[in-house]
Amino acid sequence: MKRVFTLMAAVLMSVAAQAKTLVVYYSYTGNCQEIVTALTNQMEADVVRIEPADKTQKYEANNYAIGTQLLNAIKANPNDAASYPAIDPVSVNLADYENVVIVTPLWWSQMAAIMQTFLFNNSAQLADKTVGLIVSSYSSGISQVVADAKRLLPDVTWAGDALWINNSNHSRRSSLIADWLATQNFNSSNNMNQKMYITIGGRTETATLVDNAATQALVARLQEAPVTVTLNASGGFEIWGALGFSLPTSNQQITAQPGDIVLYNGSNICIFYGSNSWSYTRLGKIDGLSQSELRTFLKAGESNISVTLSLDNTTGIRKAKADERKSKTYTLQGTLARAGTKGVFIKDGKKIIR
Repeated sequence: MKRVFTLMAAVLMSVAAQAKTLVVYYSYTGNCQEIVTALTNQMEADVVRIEPADKTQKYEANNYAIGTQLLNAIKANPNDAASYPAIDPVSVNLADYENVVIVTPLWWSQMAAIMQTFLFNNSAQLADKTVGLIVSSYSSGISQVVADAKRLLPDVTWAGDALWINNSNHSRRSSLIADWLATQNFNSSNNMNQKMYITIGGRTETATLVDNAATQALVARLQEAPVTVTLNASGGFEIWGALGFSLPTSNQQITAQPGDIVLYNGSNICIFYGSNSWSYTRLGKIDGLSQSELRTFLKAGESNISVTLSLDNTTGIRKAKADERKSKTYTLQGTLARAGTKGVFIKDGKKIIR
């Protein structure tokens, strides 16, 4: 019963601590919708889609004549609500959210007029929120879209640089989003940018977890105790094996890159030193190692690799000598633990939770 209570407490703390995130997007060709799907597989967020009131418009017709007309109207009178094309009402209470991610296409190097309408109409309600921006285009750069966003939202805090996904890298959108999320300073939730430690052969490296149901469940498990698994090299690009328990899945066809950590079939963990395309649930990415460094750390090509996953770096504490520290309890920093305190400790060279 104590173990069940501990796990329930960890989950409740996660819910209580979470800062809500909203993803707002407009998609005309479907590319932005695919980006949003990849994004929400990696972070917990509500989603709202912006739709034009006039759904008969073909913005690309006559060499984008209609789209150009809409953009020129905004450019001529950017402070006049009448300059912006009408959109369907959006039934979302923006006051419920601390973080907002905008996903928008680019029209003729500018932000799509439909998304401009939403931001213009809701500029005051978005003030003081933390905002991230993802822009989809065929090949054009996004500097003017960033300028449009800053003009329309002068009072927000930008989480970081905008992410540009174009025709040449759209197929890699999941890994691009994972790398981008690691650079964004959103208001924190339980495990957005949560660090996990990976220890192999006495060496420990950090990994940044994405924010989804799988990682939330994994963090809850690791809050109880570290998890040690036995993994084997496979295919010349990964080490993988059974976790010993299942996690929630949000599988998507992705191309995993060196350093990526994914969940396979709900109960197997894969850590990559090469690349492979398959249906996975993304968990995170090892921080700061080159491909050659990853091969060394992950013992590429070997079998029966012992891998420990934890939320605390305890590798600096070595097993105590029996005559010096027998039956005494120490903190993770190596000092004597006070009686009655709760947490994770070392006793007789072993980690305990009390």
